[in-house]
Amino acid sequence: MSFTDAIRVVVSLELRQRVRAKSWYILLGVYVVIVAAISILLLVALPAFGWAGGGGVLSTIVYFVLLLGTLVTPALSGNAVNGDRAEGTLATTQVTQVSSTALILGKFLAAWISALAFLAASVPFLALCFVVGGVAFDTLLVSLVVLVFELGVVAAVGVGLSALLTRPIFSIVVTYLVVAALSIGTLMVFVLAGIATQSTVTSTTRYQDYSGSNGESVCSQWETTTYTTPRFDPYWSILMANPYVLLADATPTQYNAQGDVEDLFGGIKVGARQAQIAPELDRRYDYCDTTDGYPESKSAKQVVDSTVPGWFVGGLIHLLLGAGMVGLGIRATRTPARKLATGSRIA
Repeated sequence: MSFTDAIRVVVSLELRQRVRAKSWYILLGVYVVIVAAISILLLVALPAFGWAGGGGVLSTIVYFVLLLGTLVTPALSGNAVNGDRAEGTLATTQVTQVSSTALILGKFLAAWISALAFLAASVPFLALCFVVGGVAFDTLLVSLVVLVFELGVVAAVGVGLSALLTRPIFSIVVTYLVVAALSIGTLMVFVLAGIATQSTVTSTTRYQDYSGSNGESVCSQWETTTYTTPRFDPYWSILMANPYVLLADATPTQYNAQGDVEDLFGGIKVGARQAQIAPELDRRYDYCDTTDGYPESKSAKQVVDSTVPGWFVGGLIHLLLGAGMVGLGIRATRTPARKLATGSRIA
């Protein structure tokens, strides 16, 4: 049996087990109903926020698939190896021509394909976005590629942990913790690190004073005040390890005539790119000079154009994480084993 044949056998066996379960079809059916309801509601509600067309619906559906995928994939992959060990079938597989590398890669691909089934169920609603209009092909293509990649990373983490940890429930929980660390933990670290890093801002201001007896305005004296402001710009790269931010930053942004974003991808991208811009520490406001005026705020397009993309940083981190967990899983299932954890089942 060749290496590719061994992987194909493992994938086939894993997928057949899932297809036979009625709960799998029930879960897909519930998912389709929820996506259909969300799509209809979005088509009705988003025009009120200026996001007419299918762009806002598309980005929301893709994020919903990512959310559900990161919730379901740990359950599909977190017990892929230790579940077989608990049932006494892992040792039977290990004495065949299936190597530990083919075993782990096969289980990883099966878990990945199972997660992509939710994406496949969303295809009719993604097609609806094209019918409505306002969706660029490159936006759809890149968002789907990143989505497929992220689901693969979660599947790799789950399979790797299931090979490293003895108890299935524990490996599933740890996989959820890893997903939570990437999705929520990165945001918490970013916010707390920015708040902990403070810089002093010096503000110099003068204004028109109408307190004179003749009612004429005169310029007041320059007033200088200082205060502290948080610094988030040194830590913007932490956000790129977040799968939702990575997806938004990698996806091409659509703008309207005013330079504002038209979908959820663009809104999250602008917020993440804004974190790269350092605050102005020496500010001067001259309200006596009518030609000076108030500082104009940048449009979303100007913010994105003035900053650098960082999705490749998060992509590299996730790639190393997934590949590392698969590598550790292969090492943990290699036979003959020199050392087994306490309570491990041989056959």
